[in-house]
This record gives sequence, structure tokens and C-alpha cells, in this order.
Amino acid sequence: MSLMFGEDMTDTAATPSGLFGDRVAALRSVARPRRTGVVVGVVGLAVTVSGIVARIGDLVRIGSAEAPLLAEVVALDHERVVCLPLGPLGGVGVGSPVVNTEGPLRIAVGEELRGRVLDGLGRPMDGGPALTGMSRVSVDMAPPSAMERSLISEPLQLGVRALDTMVPCGHGQRIGIFAGSGVGKSSLLSMITRGTEAEITVIALIGERGREVREFLEHDLGPEGLARSVVVVATSDQPPLVRLRAGFVATRIAEWYRDRGKNVLLMMDSLTRIAMAQREVGLSAGEPPATRGFPPSVFALLPTLLERAGPAPVGGITGLYTVLVEGDDHNEPIADAARSILDGHVVLDRRLATAGHFPSIEVLESVSRVTGAITTPQQRSDSSELRRLMAAQRDVRELVEIGAYVPGTNPDADRALALRDQINDFLRQSIGDQVPAERAWAQLGALLHGNPNGEGLS
Repeated sequence: MSLMFGEDMTDTAATPSGLFGDRVAALRSVARPRRTGVVVGVVGLAVTVSGIVARIGDLVRIGSAEAPLLAEVVALDHERVVCLPLGPLGGVGVGSPVVNTEGPLRIAVGEELRGRVLDGLGRPMDGGPALTGMSRVSVDMAPPSAMERSLISEPLQLGVRALDTMVPCGHGQRIGIFAGSGVGKSSLLSMITRGTEAEITVIALIGERGREVREFLEHDLGPEGLARSVVVVATSDQPPLVRLRAGFVATRIAEWYRDRGKNVLLMMDSLTRIAMAQREVGLSAGEPPATRGFPPSVFALLPTLLERAGPAPVGGITGLYTVLVEGDDHNEPIADAARSILDGHVVLDRRLATAGHFPSIEVLESVSRVTGAITTPQQRSDSSELRRLMAAQRDVRELVEIGAYVPGTNPDADRALALRDQINDFLRQSIGDQVPAERAWAQLGALLHGNPNGEGLS
């Protein structure tokens, strides 16, 4: 089995490395006394255990040694421990034996993960070889110190014309993609995966329908995109703790590549489902519900997870997080909290999606907070000019539709209306079309200035 728990999960920093270190760890585990507890209650998802000494984050084995149920400690109450399962609770009853593995979840990391599909606990689910002989690390890791982070100064090509010019992304930036359901978030992520210049891409599909996973891997991502990626999958039917841990597993894999000097693109779909999984965990552990039923731990979790991405002294992680807004309300609690932490946001509009405008990016509502550091003065001027024209067109849209607009009233609106078809063509892009950032900027210049040396959109 590729996932290691308990005695095999001793922190590698505390033991010698290599084969000798493995033997030392095995001898320590044999010599260590074991204390067995018992299940004293099961309410909802929570399993209450008595008789063991444990810490928050420890994994425990419930039931027989032949077919144990793994669970994670999430709360402590005097001599009792509250655990949440990493699998189905069938067969667990009062008196079931419980043994503490005395360690947190650890996963395999290494170059061999490239091109692999893993489950929410870091185990292979693509039918490929087992992850044996690889380093194993805890999924928890402190983010780089604020004073040690490098500055964001270089743009990262995403291959999507509307993003590279109107909402440019830098190496180490964290951007949220905000949209309701069915507006094209997954398709946009697949475009970015194919068109990005990042050295390695880590993709986390959390809370997705099981039917959509293979569709994304084979149709949206494709063999070429998968070859440069590591995919972590936790479908909607998985226990909440597995869905929650999937986000940390993907982040830890990205950190391993980052620590080796690589520029990593981490794409997580979706941050909202991680928050919902934490809500289930928090409520099961006895937390009181707060804003719209979300306990306080949800809002403490978001910065803990998101701050682990970003620039670092060596390498960096560029984070793209989709945020599923409830009822297309972009001010609901999770969306509002995420927007305040991230370095920019891209808004997908349902009206554009239903009109066949793809990618359905609402440019005027989307912002990159590092634009000034990663673009040239001419690029910023062109981007601002297009935004000004689009804003002028939006202001007179209703007057134009009812025939009440008088040409000459607003010069920017007149120009925007004259260029309306060209602007829409510039912002549209088919899912299989990859546009280098340099060509996208040239196309924008040709659109605004009629540059005869600029390239067309074909």
C-alpha cells in the first residue's frame, strides 16, 4: 500500500535517513508501548474514543488489524477523543478497539508523481505502479516567512488571451476564479493547463462529480496536459475529511516541487468545497455555526491553506483557486473571505456563458493586484484603454438597445460601439486554441491602434 500510517509515519527529521533510518524507525515502533482504546459513541460523522492519548491531527486505527478504519483526531475533550473517519463507518460499534498510530497523514513525493492521478490521501488511483521507494512527508507545512518571500516581478503565461492581457498573472501570484456552477471553470482550467509555461502543474479536483473526472482528464486536460501534471481527486461522495485533506495533499506536492527550485502552477477546483468539507468537520467536532452555518474554523482554514502558495526564496507556487459562488452571489461569506486573501480575482459571468462567449470572463469585474509589477507601461496603457472602452459601452448599452443613444454624445462609447465585434473576437477563444502572451499583446495593440505590424485574431 502506497500510503503509510502509524509507526511508518515518524517524522524523517527526527531519524536518520535511508535504509538505516527506516530500520531505526521500525525498531523504535516495536519497542514503543501500545495503549488500546475503545469506541464509546458514534454521532453523525463523529466517533468518540476513550482510553488513548492522542494529539490533534493524529491518525487512529479503528477495528481489527486486518481491516481497520482510519480516522483523524479533530477534537479533544478531557479523556475522550473525537475522530472523523477517512472511510465508511459501517461495522463500527461501541467497544470497537482503537489504536493511535502516533503520527499525522504522510504522503509519497517525488518526480515519479508527474503524470499520475492520486486520490485525496495521496494514493494512486490510475492503475499505475505503487509509489514505493519514495520520500514521505507530512501534509502539513508552514508557509515561507513574509520577509523571505521573493517579490513578484515576472509574468506567467497562461495561454488565455483575455487573462494574459487584461488580468495578467505573475510567478507566485494567487488568483481566484469566481463563478456559479456550470459557467466554465473547469474548461478554463484545462485551457490554462495546456497553455501555461509553468514547469509542473498540480491540479486538485475536490468535490467533483465522479462522472466528470475522466471527462476532465481525457477531454479537457488531454494526454499532453496530464504528462506535465499531478492530479489529486476527491469526489463528492468521499468523506468530508478526505475532501478536506485533498487540498492539503495537492499543496504539499506543489511545495515539494517548489523546494527544488521549480515554478509550480497549483490549480484547485474548488476552494468552496474545501470550506464546505471543513464546515462538516467543524460541526461534527462540536463547533457552533456562525456566518451562514459556517463555523469559525472555516475562516481560519482559508488563510492557512492559501498562504502556503506564493513566491518563496527558491522557486514559487502560482495558485489558481476556483470559488463556487452560491446563487451567483459574489459577496457570500466564502467568496468574500477568499477575495480578501488572494492577489487577484477573475469573475466568470453566466450571461456571457449562456450567450456562447467563451471563456466567459467579465473583464471589468476582474482584477490582478500585481499588474504594475509584471507589465510594461505600454501594456498597461493598452489594457486600461480597452477597459475604458468596454466601460463606456456598458454605460450606454441600454440606450443603444432602445435606440435612444445619439452618436457623438460620448467619444469613448462611439469608438467602443465601432469596435464591438473586434473586441468580442479578441476576448473569445476556443478551448483548444493556445495563444502565447506576446502574440496576445500584439493582437491587443493591433485592435486599439490599427498597427499594420500587429497580428490578427485568426
